[in-house]
Amino acid sequence: MTKRLTEVAKKAGVSEATVSRVLNGRDGVSEATRTAVLTALDVLGYERPTKLRGERARLVGLVLPELQNPIFPALAEVVTGTLAQRGYTPALCARTIGGVSEMDYVEMLLDHQVSGVIFAGGSYALADARHDHYRRLTERGLPVVLVNAGVDELGFPRVSTDDAVAVEQAYGHLRSLGHERIGMVLGPEGHVPSRRKLDAMVQAAGWDEGDAECVERSSFSMEGARVAATKLVERGVTGIICASDVLALGTIRAARRLGRSVPADVSVVGFDDSAFMTCTDPPLTTVRQPIETMGQAAVDLLVTQIEGAGVLQDELLFEPELVVRGSTAPAPGR
Repeated sequence: MTKRLTEVAKKAGVSEATVSRVLNGRDGVSEATRTAVLTALDVLGYERPTKLRGERARLVGLVLPELQNPIFPALAEVVTGTLAQRGYTPALCARTIGGVSEMDYVEMLLDHQVSGVIFAGGSYALADARHDHYRRLTERGLPVVLVNAGVDELGFPRVSTDDAVAVEQAYGHLRSLGHERIGMVLGPEGHVPSRRKLDAMVQAAGWDEGDAECVERSSFSMEGARVAATKLVERGVTGIICASDVLALGTIRAARRLGRSVPADVSVVGFDDSAFMTCTDPPLTTVRQPIETMGQAAVDLLVTQIEGAGVLQDELLFEPELVVRGSTAPAPGR
């Protein structure tokens, strides 16, 4: 008990006596201090006293699929900072290989009586994944916001980059450089944002079923992209649009292992504009997601729900921006 009082007091920035008063329901503590103590209790993983368990903490879960891709730490920085400004404490939950699953994180957040959850990537973006844990959140009436496209039937508010515009920008750029044989490295078959990108490419390029050889699927890893992009380059593709910057870096590696030069022989376009893409060799041409604006919008939507004001179930689409750097150049022979 003494250890718990000490840890909670330190986390909340108050005395142990104050923590004791809050936990025992005594008077003489301001509402702000009381909230700080209860939030500290939740963050540290301690159970609330029985009489306090019916109250939700000003604690918001942020669930990420990984932290290796720089785009997710960048989003986390925006979301956690915006939550703090709105008086909420973020609880960051990032999956790792062989670690805690997304489903388990949801159970942990429910146990801690969080006020809401923001998901950025995860099972909701995969059409063939299990979605039972999301339905549990709906049954509990918990406010939820998804960042980027997910399966439609979940019914949560979404804040997304416009995948169609992203592809139009990337395709238009490569066509302006004279590339005629343009391919794509996308995420898994059931990945909804990748599906949207492919649909947009079909429209922009006028593809038919015979153009399937211009598309390869990959896990969101450099090695997976290297395998996928190798097939495209061997088929004579000179311009490749990728579903993430990580896939783009794997694609550049594939071209070089085949003895091709980027961008002289193969031009590569990424998606995200995550950290350090100006420092790659060559600097990566990519389509920038407006992460700061999207992160702030996700928090606004969540807080609106928490405060009981209701929220539109429509998807908010944000326009991306093509950032031209050194990984694209005129097609060979131009």
